[in-house]
Amino acid sequence: MPSLRTSTVRPRRLAAALAVAVALVATVGGTGSAAPGSAAAEGAAPAGLREAMFVGNNWDGTADVIASRGDFHRIGRVNVIPDKEERLREIYLNPIKLAFFLGVRSGPGEGHDQFVDDMYATPDGSSMVVSRPSFADVVSLDLRTGRINWRFPVAGYRADHMAVSPDGTRVAVSASTANTVHVLDIATGRQIGSFKTGDKPHENVFTADGLLWNMAIGEVTTALDAPWLDWTKGDRRITVVDATTFKTVRVIDMRERLDAFGRGDLSDAVRPVAFTPDEKKLYLQVSFYNGFLEYDVTTDRITRAKVLPGNPKTDPDRTTWVNDSRHHGLSMSPDGTKLCVAGTMDDYATVVDRATLQEGPLVEASKPYWATVSGDGRSCVISESGADRVTAIDFATGQRVASVDVGDHPQRVRLARIPADWTGPSAG
Repeated sequence: MPSLRTSTVRPRRLAAALAVAVALVATVGGTGSAAPGSAAAEGAAPAGLREAMFVGNNWDGTADVIASRGDFHRIGRVNVIPDKEERLREIYLNPIKLAFFLGVRSGPGEGHDQFVDDMYATPDGSSMVVSRPSFADVVSLDLRTGRINWRFPVAGYRADHMAVSPDGTRVAVSASTANTVHVLDIATGRQIGSFKTGDKPHENVFTADGLLWNMAIGEVTTALDAPWLDWTKGDRRITVVDATTFKTVRVIDMRERLDAFGRGDLSDAVRPVAFTPDEKKLYLQVSFYNGFLEYDVTTDRITRAKVLPGNPKTDPDRTTWVNDSRHHGLSMSPDGTKLCVAGTMDDYATVVDRATLQEGPLVEASKPYWATVSGDGRSCVISESGADRVTAIDFATGQRVASVDVGDHPQRVRLARIPADWTGPSAG
């Protein structure tokens, strides 16, 4: 990947520090491209395994396992908080942990505890690795028994988005209140390395050139949402590190790029992203924007912006939008010709032609919060967090092709490989 100019990180202002104290916690969200090391990236499942999708039901504390194509039927369900009583006992005996736990509930959790943010399968398909925001940890769960293999408490008080390395052996997790990303051995939970980020690290993406990208979104639970108060949101930046040494390769301050593009009105909090197959362009959503931006990695500049239709029923009061999101969820077809966009606060999803940026039909959806790609690459799969279901939209036609009911408040959806005969844990 060509070298980029390293940006100077803006000094933190006193108001941003005060915002940290008010907010206590980070938020939810992230990328939608097929993950390196996933079934979609590597082809057919090995003998003894089959392709599936994990759906994290954040408020339930469960993960549904569904078919990755066809009718997307539900195969089984995993309880991701079998140790709930033990964790709650620890939290209630520690006033600081309790304050953050309740802060997660009242802030990004919208009045609910957040029990599952992100999930991946181990390469052998035996386990599910889960980040649990309210419990500030990552756990590995045996898919056969439902029991915990290992647990890794993150720095600070909230775990957020994860990413798996191209070979499937390492998992990166954002510790959002500690401005840190941990990289763990996916089989043992041992920390391999870590690095510091901007305020509230969020999305993580491994790229094929041996880099790991982290997007820090700043404070998104404060009510300081007017455009002129955007500076109070903290240090928002993309940190790119070497995925082996975890040394910072570059820092990208999207504020500078937005200003140069003539969009000083837009937030620089980068939310879900999607790389093109050759990783030369990055498509990104930012806070409060009903649309997305195109960033050219080679020239280090924003090249295009796409605004998508607003729903007339969407409340114009930005403080009512979930964690500063408006559109949250972005994925790309495997051939790189189509983008799928989840219009979270506008209650639709749509497929956009990448060449022309023309959107297709607006598919009605209830608070769609994530977008990824089906196992066969033909469909965009969105989580409808407001309707407790997952919906597939055909990339070619832009039309809904299937929906399946899942648990309470589905968010992240990830491709995985599981044992071919698996239908659910035998215990738990």
